Amino acid sequence: MTKIILSILLGISTIMLITSGIYLSIKLKFSQLRWKKLFLINKYPITSGISPINSLMLSLGAKIGVGSLAGISLAILIGGPGTILWIWIISIITSINVYAESYLGLKYKNNNSGGPSYYIEKRLKNKKLAMFYAFLLLITYIFGFIPIQANTITISINNYFEIDKLLITIFLIIITFFSIIKGIKSIVKITNKLVPLIGIIYILLSIIVIINNINDIPNIMKLIILDAINPKTAKVGVLTSFLIGMQKSIFITESGLGTTSIACSYTNTNNKIELSLFQIVGVYFTIFIVSTGTALLILTSNYKEVLFKNINGIELIQYALNYHLGNIGSIILVISVIIFAYSTIIAGYFYGESSLLYLTKKRYSQICLKLLTLIILFIGSLIKSTILWNIVDILICILLIINMYAIIKLRKEVVFDYKNNK
Repeated sequence: MTKIILSILLGISTIMLITSGIYLSIKLKFSQLRWKKLFLINKYPITSGISPINSLMLSLGAKIGVGSLAGISLAILIGGPGTILWIWIISIITSINVYAESYLGLKYKNNNSGGPSYYIEKRLKNKKLAMFYAFLLLITYIFGFIPIQANTITISINNYFEIDKLLITIFLIIITFFSIIKGIKSIVKITNKLVPLIGIIYILLSIIVIINNINDIPNIMKLIILDAINPKTAKVGVLTSFLIGMQKSIFITESGLGTTSIACSYTNTNNKIELSLFQIVGVYFTIFIVSTGTALLILTSNYKEVLFKNINGIELIQYALNYHLGNIGSIILVISVIIFAYSTIIAGYFYGESSLLYLTKKRYSQICLKLLTLIILFIGSLIKSTILWNIVDILICILLIINMYAIIKLRKEVVFDYKNNK
């Protein structure tokens, strides 16, 4: 039943994302492809709040999770190498929605708080829908992503280092407590360190793989293209490859979800358009550095010769790393998974608290949320999170539909402001 519901919701959200992406891309003259425009914000001073790069690191902390690793692996296994091309194309088209949601979030924010709830309430005059979005986002990240990531960290460390799960859980709770107790400033400092570290790891891995397989890279790129467009070579057919690529692109980049809008609202600037365009860099980093690095890692290994059973994606990456780097590959994977998962936990809490601040300003509610997060971390670390994945996927689709509904309704305003404030 959950698969049927997910398929319907995914179909609706995909149509909205692609339609809006094509419309805004044409009207804004494909601004997401103009690299100089994406970095203009660095020329202007910030009046207060966190810096543009800090807001970018914050949103990337949530985007780059364990799901982005496993997602690419499963895309290749299920849809073939051609899904990578569709992920690239769809991510570029839909990335303009990140600009739209970021701009609207900045325009209609309240002090340092912004995001879909604020422009849904202020511009669409729909308080109930705004509150529903905030509540749903709170549930998705605090009760969904956080226990999933906590479980991944516990299992990864336990499997490799054989440390007792309870000890790992206690340590995870302690470091999370000190990370979230001081609020946004503390979270920003952590994501500022973790995200660049993730980038360095994946850039180095990509370079190593490319150098060691330099003669195979042209054939790999050719395979990706042919598998995407040629029905005779595609593993499951062009349509299926396209749909899988679309689904993975949506979940990996969070384009149109509204979370990027929340992160960049903590930056106070008069240059809203430039700051909003800068957020598109996060989509490209996630897709062309992390996801493409993972894809090259897998495609340059002999993964087809191995039979995987009940795979969740991480096993394929572990095999590829061992293939290229030997035993050190497993250590790199464990470290990467821990960094990926923990950055998602911290950023996920930030989104949860931001949603709570929209719903209520009472101080005790934030304290309760911190305690609840630690309890969820404890439970999530020790129980299986398989069921949660399906529920989280459904919640993400609903959030996407709500936010894309708002963006589509306000599309003319986004275009008008862009053209008249360049």
